[in-house]
Amino acid sequence: MTFPLGSYPVHRIGFGAMQLPGPGVFGPPRDRTEALAVLRRAVELGVDHIDTAQYYGPAVANELIRDALHPYPSNLAIVSKVGGRRDDQGRWLAAQRPEELRQGVLDNLRTLRIDRLAAVNLRLMEGSGVDFDEQLDAMTAMRDEGLIAGVGLSNVTLEQFEHAVARTALVCVQNPLNLVDRASQPLLRACAERGVAFVPFFPLGSAFGGVNRVLTNPDLRAAAERLSVTPAQVALAWTLTLGPNVLLIPGTSSVGHLEENLAAGELELDEKTQQALDGV
Repeated sequence: MTFPLGSYPVHRIGFGAMQLPGPGVFGPPRDRTEALAVLRRAVELGVDHIDTAQYYGPAVANELIRDALHPYPSNLAIVSKVGGRRDDQGRWLAAQRPEELRQGVLDNLRTLRIDRLAAVNLRLMEGSGVDFDEQLDAMTAMRDEGLIAGVGLSNVTLEQFEHAVARTALVCVQNPLNLVDRASQPLLRACAERGVAFVPFFPLGSAFGGVNRVLTNPDLRAAAERLSVTPAQVALAWTLTLGPNVLLIPGTSSVGHLEENLAAGELELDEKTQQALDGV
């Protein structure tokens, strides 16, 4: 199963590099050898869509991708995002001005050792005070310049998407969406109507502490036990049923978990399971 990510036809389960750096997405990986093995195994298993960001680490995820996979397969779509940065303590800070967006793209190209990214998502942050149209103009200019093949958006409202897509072509949108957080479903449908890929982040629940409300959901766990698979595999398989334009990028720092996640693409949910999860 594939769906177009701009000019790249990609499989519907890719790989997200957010979990490759150290704790809090900051600093070097716990196990560099395993991190490199995860990336190489992903490509061996057919992954052709990798999602990353310069501020994962910072630079750590990109450098791991480069060291594991460069020179890259011609069909590999590497997607990044701009709009944020990290300070020396690992805090997440805004970098939303047009010149910061451009520098973010250039930094990604440099660390990945690549001439053009398949897509770059503009990740919006509340309270930045930067004009949205100026940001869109900056992203479009970089696409026209050939630095990026496609423009995407992340963390946006339906209204922002509608405004942006009226001004320029979009190839993808990244917003949170999973079994227990379905607030972005109207946006998912709007993307489907326009042939835009929807890439849900946190499809397995939040990676930032606390109780994971997705993987602890009793209906999900019951379905996993009935189907003799993991709760994560059921959650991923269910998310794929939300629309043909859904592209998943589950992340992990473990080869075993990577293989489990990719196997979810072959899992077909029976009617009883589908109804139970739709009703969560």
